[in-house]
Amino acid sequence: MLVGEAPGRDEDQQGRPFVGRAGKLLESCLSSIGLSRESVYITNVIKCRPPGNRRPKSKEITACRPYLLEEIKLARPLAILLMGSSAAYALLGKRSVVSLRKKEFAVQGVPAMVTFHPAAILRNPALRSSFMEDLLAISKLMSTKDTRN
Repeated sequence: MLVGEAPGRDEDQQGRPFVGRAGKLLESCLSSIGLSRESVYITNVIKCRPPGNRRPKSKEITACRPYLLEEIKLARPLAILLMGSSAAYALLGKRSVVSLRKKEFAVQGVPAMVTFHPAAILRNPALRSSFMEDLLAISKLMSTKDTRN
């Protein structure tokens, strides 16, 4: 399960998460480690686009958190990758992506890790190698938790 921040303009128009530039980058990165978009559940903390495409406020994150927790319960993911500070705050109560990376957490008993949001990589391409490292780590974590094979 991949959790982002909130829908952007393209996502809002199409009603699907990660379909804009950040989504294209995410799909490319997933593909490079042998995963497809269809093989993961992708969602956002906030279910509607904040005015002016601003960062969600704490109050909005808190209001949407029960829906996200229910999605986790229904999707029954093997692992959760929290992409960006809003996702980390929603499920861990902490915002600092840099200090949370490379650590394993549990969200409703599901292993979770934190990484950069793909939009951050578009703004700062130097983050891509860290993002790929985190994708590989969560993929490895998923494979060790998958008892369905």
